[in-house]
Amino acid sequence: MMELIAQNLAPIMFASLVIFLLLGYPVAFSLAANGLLFFVIGVYLAPMSGGSIHLSWPLLNAMPERMWGVLSNETLLAIPFFTFMGLMLEKSGMAEDLLDTIGQLFGPVRGGLAYAVVIVGALLAATTGVVAASVIAMGLISLPIMLRYGYDRKIASGVITASGTLAQIIPPSLVLIILADQLGRSVGDMYKGALIPGMILMGLYLGYVFVMSIIRPNAMPALPKEARTLGSGVMSLVVVLAIAGAVFYGTDLYLATNHAANDAGILAVFAAVIVAYVIALADRGLKTNLMSRLAQQVVIVLIPPLALIFLVLGTIFLGVATPTEGGAMGAVGALILSAMKGRLKLDVVRDALTSTTRLSAFVMFILLGARVFSLTFYGVNGHLWVEHLLTSLPGGQLGFLLVVSVMVFFLAFFLDFFELAFIIVPLLAPAAEAMGIDLIWFGVILGVNMQTSFMHPPFGFALFFLRSVAPKVPYLDRITGKTIAPVKTSQIYWGAVPFLFIQIAMIGLVIAFPQMVMHYKGPTIDPSTIEMKLPDMPGLGGMGGLAPLGGAPSGGDSNPLGLPPLGMPGAPTGQPATPPQGGDASLGIPAPAGLGGLN
Repeated sequence: MMELIAQNLAPIMFASLVIFLLLGYPVAFSLAANGLLFFVIGVYLAPMSGGSIHLSWPLLNAMPERMWGVLSNETLLAIPFFTFMGLMLEKSGMAEDLLDTIGQLFGPVRGGLAYAVVIVGALLAATTGVVAASVIAMGLISLPIMLRYGYDRKIASGVITASGTLAQIIPPSLVLIILADQLGRSVGDMYKGALIPGMILMGLYLGYVFVMSIIRPNAMPALPKEARTLGSGVMSLVVVLAIAGAVFYGTDLYLATNHAANDAGILAVFAAVIVAYVIALADRGLKTNLMSRLAQQVVIVLIPPLALIFLVLGTIFLGVATPTEGGAMGAVGALILSAMKGRLKLDVVRDALTSTTRLSAFVMFILLGARVFSLTFYGVNGHLWVEHLLTSLPGGQLGFLLVVSVMVFFLAFFLDFFELAFIIVPLLAPAAEAMGIDLIWFGVILGVNMQTSFMHPPFGFALFFLRSVAPKVPYLDRITGKTIAPVKTSQIYWGAVPFLFIQIAMIGLVIAFPQMVMHYKGPTIDPSTIEMKLPDMPGLGGMGGLAPLGGAPSGGDSNPLGLPPLGMPGAPTGQPATPPQGGDASLGIPAPAGLGGLN
């Protein structure tokens, strides 16, 4: 019986961890306690395991070094930097300005507020990377406006929660940082790989809003004219965008043909954005009124977050900064934007630092607990058990990815993305690598899948975030004077279901079309097309003008380089040359004393 337990200690250890978590114990302490408990059990069962357990008391001496490896990991510094940046931007009022301005821009069309929420959700995701901040900000700002003008509560709730979860997959996502760390890959590569899937997912959300606005036009009406305080005048915005597009095209063409072809696109976008911003500021400052008030506001409100996105992601993609350095610049940029809006106060900074410290400590404790757990789990060959279990699945890579996706989807009902990243991903990565699956592609698939942990009932955190700010009782709207009915929890849950299916469809798209992720590797180079050319060296005749070391070339200068002769003294034809006694005078080497010329 004891031999059976010893040989199956890995699955017993994993099942015990699941039980600890289901009983409600904190994740970090469950991991550490489970690891230490089974370490003691493993040491005593090792002699009976038939060589399947490799644990001994001296192995605990490796624990301090493993702990220090976590604490000294510079990549993880990006987590507090990006968290602080997101919290400062949330408190700077950027979300409020974006939602108001883009809502007015799309106000005349049905579903305009929903379009604005999705677009602002993507912008907040690219600047904050924090789901809670995005959902709460849009719930506080957009939901009352959507309810005021007759939006269906399910659609409004679903759009807000789904748009907030874009922070999971659009860089600079905290999830992508942790996934890259756990998979042993570059954070920059993970960001590049996740960018296109994130944009496609945003497009799917917009497509759903468009379809619903046609099928159920009364569920998402256009804003009435009196609510559009910025007026109209989209044509001047189109003109500015056309000018920016021309600048982008010209800059991209110039850089691609003359300078940095790989970075031309990013630099061209930056140039186009700067030109549009300068035009809007000049029009407002000089009061030329060439642009409408709406166009001015759209450009001036959109450019600062776009500039911050370039400061963070652009420098990472260009290779100028590491993700950690990009996060530090983003935090400084968030402070500058807050100061520009007059909201940089000591209380605001203190609150942001407190929340950042709390989240960072939470992540570090889970990582330390995971190190203790993994030391024991690897010691009982748990990684080999998981790898054998997964690599033996039918269907090869596709079967593996489908089974893992289904497993992570259902685990997300009970575990949040931190727990999934620290417990499940380290077990899956070796099996994926053994099957030849690119780990960046695998990480993006997991990242899209982990989005669902925020969305599906009954434990979706994005649903809880919205529930915390959505009205629970009827209230009197101060603009219209009407009594607004509350939002029920069931309406929030049912509103999330269509977007949950869209996220599942996105997982299938990433698996079916890996090219949308694999572009991070850059263009493929065919080795057969590579040519190596050596330049001619002046004075050496194309490397063919050196005289042979044994004598002068025939029909030429006997000493073209002015070197002393390196050959042996001449001998009659047909006889071997013999060195002179007492050293080689032609080389200027005297004979060593007492050796007699080695004769």
